[in-house]
This record gives sequence, C-alpha cells and structure tokens, in this order.
Amino acid sequence: MSVSEDHIVIEERSRDIGNFMVGRLLPFRSKRSVGPFVFVDHMGPSEVGPEKYMDVNQHPHIGLSTLTYLFNGEIMHHDSIGSVKRITPGSVNWMTAGNGIVHTERTPEDLRNGQTHVVHGYQMWIALPKELEDINPSFHHVPADEIPSWITESFKFSLVAGEGYGKKSPVPVHSPLFLIDLIATKSDKLKIAGELKGEIGVNVVKGEVTLGGETLSEGNLLISKTKDLCELEVSEGTHLLVFGGEVLPEPRFIDWNFVSSSKDKVKEARIKWRNKEFDMISGDDSYVPLPKIG
Repeated sequence: MSVSEDHIVIEERSRDIGNFMVGRLLPFRSKRSVGPFVFVDHMGPSEVGPEKYMDVNQHPHIGLSTLTYLFNGEIMHHDSIGSVKRITPGSVNWMTAGNGIVHTERTPEDLRNGQTHVVHGYQMWIALPKELEDINPSFHHVPADEIPSWITESFKFSLVAGEGYGKKSPVPVHSPLFLIDLIATKSDKLKIAGELKGEIGVNVVKGEVTLGGETLSEGNLLISKTKDLCELEVSEGTHLLVFGGEVLPEPRFIDWNFVSSSKDKVKEARIKWRNKEFDMISGDDSYVPLPKIG
C-alpha cells in the first residue's frame, strides 16, 4: 500500500477460494471499505478446464448483496431460494442475502467438455443499510443489453450498478452507489468530479493511470481520500472499474462470509452455519466448513 495527500493505493493480494485463485482488493487492514463496498475479489483471468473447473460449494451470507460481473467466461449460480442463473459477460448477478442465503458458483455442466476457456471478472460485496440487514433474501439477474452504455470521444462507459454521469442502472441496489466499467479508446483525462457521489475507488484492470505524478498499472486500486477525485490521466486501451458511493453511517463487521453492523448477528450466523441450520440448496449436499477463528 502507498499513501499520498489525496489518495491511497492498494495492490491485489492472492487468495484461494476453493480451487480458484483470485486477487483480493478489499477489505484491507487500513481501508475496510469504499462507500458501501466492503469486499472486492478479482477473478482471473484464469484458464478453466479440463482438470480444473470453478467449484465453489455451498456457503452462506448475511447482511450484504453480492454483485458478480464477468468480462469473459460463464458461471452457473444456484441458491437456497431456488434461483438458478447462468452469468455471462456484461450481465449482472445481484444476490441480496439479507437475513441469510446459501449459494454455489460453478462452471456450467456443458462447459465441462474437455476444452479450456478463460474466466475473468469480479465479485463484490455491498453492505446493506442497517434497517435492511434482516430483509428476506432475493436474487436478480440483469442482462448485458439492459445495462446503460455510452461512448464519448475518448471512453466507452457501462453503468453496471447504481447512478452516475446522469444515468441509472436497473440493478436494484439498496443504497446510493455506483459501479462503472470503462475503457479508454485514446489517452485522455477522465473527469470524475460532479459525476459521481460519495467515496471513489478506481481499479486498474488493464493499462495504466496517472494521478499526482504517480503512474499505476493493472492490479492496483486507487482510493480517493476525499469525495472529490477530480481528474485522472488514462492511457489508451486502459480498462478501469470505478466504484463507490455514500458511506454507511455504522461500521461493518466482517467474519468469513458474514457482514453486519452487529457483532452478535455475525456470531449467531457462525453458530447457525456450524450447526447446519441454514436453508440449503435442494439436491446439493456440498458444504463449505466454517473456518476457525484466527
């Protein structure tokens, strides 16, 4: 991590989720969230098959929404409220855990065909407002052709979730936030001030950006220390994810897959999962054990 007067830079750290490696950007020891975003994993780009497929077995969540967004590859989602949905590049899977949900993420059966393919994308966790932490779980899928997209002289934009640049995504978010997928078609300044509200994170997926004389390449997350990150120099061909929003008023506690404004609710969720008291996915007997504390 590096720190300047106006921004923080966090580098991806390798993490293993089952049999799949990811680069973790949030949470970080000195910066736990960006707006309501409390967790960001960069999946790939990784080759999948024939010896290695994505198989994330049944695991639970509370108190958050998960957002899964792919650039390449496909993942099959199953959950304990009966949702079965294939996520494809450019579409959005938005799962709200509320008082508790269980799900799996796997390579689709028809892609387990002995061929290899690339999976590349992100999964993000967005903390729910305190008054919504105990709502019933839900799931929404928004196809790629329903995501607002537009082109300027220098950039291609897609508003994956939330509001920004005078537009609104159909993804049913629960607090003021934004997630923008952006590609620079030529080198230019990206002006953010006045277009987005709240804390701002800029993740360099590919290419490089320059701010305050510092050049950052792929695998870095730039976080503004103020709400007014005015301009970035973006090189031609650079691919960015810009995300953030209004900070929730209460701190969030994160323990494994559980997020809550209440330590007691996190503790209760651990006990409930250990005792196998969550509703599970019909016809699936897989189970990710509760990790030991410490």
